[in-house]
Amino acid sequence: MSAKTGAASSTALERDAKRLHSRHDDVNVGEIAIGVIIGRTSEFFDFFVYAIASVLVFPKLVFPYVDALTGTVYSFGIFALAFIARPIGTVIFMQIDRTYGRGVKLTIALFLLGSSTVAVAFLPGYEQVGWASAALLALFRIGQGLALGGEWDGLASLLALNAPKQRRGWYAMIPQLGAPLGLMVAAGLFAFFVANLSAEDFLGWGWRYPFFVAFAINVVALFARLRMVVTPQYAKLYESRELQPTTVANTLQHEGRHVVVGAFAPLASFALFHMVTVFPLSWVFLFTDQGPARFLLIEAFGAAVGVVAVFASGTIADRVGRRNLLGGTAIAIAVFSGFAPQLLDGGDIGELIFMILGFTLLGLSFGQSSGSVASRFSKKFRYTGSALTSDLAWLFGAGFAPLVALLLSSHFGLIAAGGYLLSGAVCTLIALRLNRQTDAQDV
Repeated sequence: MSAKTGAASSTALERDAKRLHSRHDDVNVGEIAIGVIIGRTSEFFDFFVYAIASVLVFPKLVFPYVDALTGTVYSFGIFALAFIARPIGTVIFMQIDRTYGRGVKLTIALFLLGSSTVAVAFLPGYEQVGWASAALLALFRIGQGLALGGEWDGLASLLALNAPKQRRGWYAMIPQLGAPLGLMVAAGLFAFFVANLSAEDFLGWGWRYPFFVAFAINVVALFARLRMVVTPQYAKLYESRELQPTTVANTLQHEGRHVVVGAFAPLASFALFHMVTVFPLSWVFLFTDQGPARFLLIEAFGAAVGVVAVFASGTIADRVGRRNLLGGTAIAIAVFSGFAPQLLDGGDIGELIFMILGFTLLGLSFGQSSGSVASRFSKKFRYTGSALTSDLAWLFGAGFAPLVALLLSSHFGLIAAGGYLLSGAVCTLIALRLNRQTDAQDV
């Protein structure tokens, strides 16, 4: 198909979608918020399904020829590939956005994400195809990363720009609800299969079902988000707010400082993010005799605490300011890093306290991490700048976090993982210092 034919076909698809949804004339902030929550929850559900499988499944399925620790390290290495591919996906899909439109970009990205995710469900093990199993897993993971870079729909920025001035902290936390909600569903689903299947059945076929569920959720999320972004009313909102794609080079040239500071400002949140989700699961699974189902349920409970804390972050931020809240939680995370290892290694009660405290701090900090610097972007570059900032924040703060924390703790003890968490808090405080005018401008 020629580019001209493809463009015509894509335009026709968007035109049909706009006609289909033209009856939805009432566009409001609440509707945008629902679209944002649906999109982010589906994204984080995918994230946690893969992350949990990286601990419970892939080391044995793909790397059975090495010990459990080495297999998990290899698995976390492949896990990081998506975060490396994500900025590349943003570059590619921003070009698609400029050429064919936001609806076409979102459709391609989410179908790529869904296809890459469901492909993992059919992954053959090392016993069937040898080293090709790891190669296929890496290929599917890269596909997920490219798609995650392309699924940026701008709804979070649109929500922030349409939020009442006195409640911007509240609306900034809405996109972040997707993380604990996605974890609750993913952890609960895996806990069910682990608890009700034999180890042989779980490794043979049980672990594959959450990936099918992830594909189904992606399809639902696709249509829910397309319903909004392709309608004439939302197209006008994007245009009036100047939320249009710009080239990455042009964005970095004009807003590079804000992109860099924005990528490092939430590092305390992202370091803690993995200290209470992916890393502790790997530690418990590898170095204790506790069953994974039990700890997954503890994580699901912790995620519920996180939901409450994210909501609380919105109210607190509107009273004291987002930068002040992020700075305060970064200091609290630094303090938490001093005794978090002892709690995680403190048996049932210690683990529960670790999760409750960890998810409380995570919700308060993560709830405002997306809005702390994004508000500094000029309207012209906010759409692309926010996407790049998110990509780089995930790359620097989350991509290698499980791998680094596991390597450090396995060689030097859990106290080293606490040191890693402390480094994230320090980076956040430095970035907030560089960006100290954020609240003063109150954009």
